[in-house]
Amino acid sequence: MLYVIHLRGTGSSETRLAAILQAGLSGTVYEEINDPDVFLLRAADLRGQACLFAISLGRGGANDAYHRLITLLYTQTDFLAGVCAGLVIDGPDELFTKKMGRELLFTANRAGCLFPGKPLVEATGSLYNFSTQAGLLGIHKEEAYKKAVAGLINKVVSFSGTGMEKRACQRLLVLHASSRGTSNTLLLWDMVKQNLGASTEVEEISLRDGELVDCRGCSYETCLHYGEKGDCFYGGLIVDRVYPAVKRCHAVLLLCPNYNDAVGANMTAFFNRLTALFRSDFREFAEKRVYALVVSGYSGGDIVAEQIADTMSCNKNFILPPQFAMVETANTPRSILACREIKGRAAAMAARIEEVLQAGAVKK
Repeated sequence: MLYVIHLRGTGSSETRLAAILQAGLSGTVYEEINDPDVFLLRAADLRGQACLFAISLGRGGANDAYHRLITLLYTQTDFLAGVCAGLVIDGPDELFTKKMGRELLFTANRAGCLFPGKPLVEATGSLYNFSTQAGLLGIHKEEAYKKAVAGLINKVVSFSGTGMEKRACQRLLVLHASSRGTSNTLLLWDMVKQNLGASTEVEEISLRDGELVDCRGCSYETCLHYGEKGDCFYGGLIVDRVYPAVKRCHAVLLLCPNYNDAVGANMTAFFNRLTALFRSDFREFAEKRVYALVVSGYSGGDIVAEQIADTMSCNKNFILPPQFAMVETANTPRSILACREIKGRAAAMAARIEEVLQAGAVKK
């Protein structure tokens, strides 16, 4: 059973979204829910099921039901445990579809929802964001939108945690760019690592160890040429150590302090440079999971976590497992140790990582 959480806005975006859903859901057994409060009452029915969140926006990103849904998901811990979902956001102009998509992705994941790689289809008012896909397929932008939604529905319904067969040892790649002497993020990682068992093989790489050049925008053909060989034109640490480690691992854990409400420069370079490998390994990426430890000095940890989820799952095709990010606030060195029940929550994060790594395929 697929549950379609269709929160209707007003105007042209709702008319278009309704038609797209009608086409994409043809032949699929589903139940449509249009009210967040009704959605809450159906919580017991959701376990082990697939959901599609379909949201149409009014001018300025308006949709009252959407904001009620966000409040519901934020306040109901584990409400979506056992659920695999996808997102469709349709807007009347060029703004807010990505913003709303990222927010819903993070908030639903925080409530226990799993998302397969590339879980978000967004449609701007002009559908300009479908221009490349439409050109490659030789079809109109509207048809490209329709195909994307139909593909997402099929992915969510059929998703079974591919590629995560039970193994004697699972490889967890940990990436960071912090200084050991002052970093609360690394101190948090130490607490998580202490709770990982011997069957989790950890490979830790500092993005400060060696030359790290950001992507400078090669042509698609050049990027693909190097990516097919597991290489990148700019070489360095990314090619020598990070690419091979990404290919070997079953999951990636990113340690991300908040720098100006975003990940730091070295982590951004990793995101950008990962594109070359993604071009050839996108199917393999769909079998890997991403986790994150985010520490802010003052506020904004949710923004950083949303950036990571958007980049690694929506863009790079990694699975977003339930509650993928541990988000904390700590400013002065070692102040992370004073955070509420921090050791217990670090242990819970380790347990979530190992539960997925050791359990094999996600059960639906």
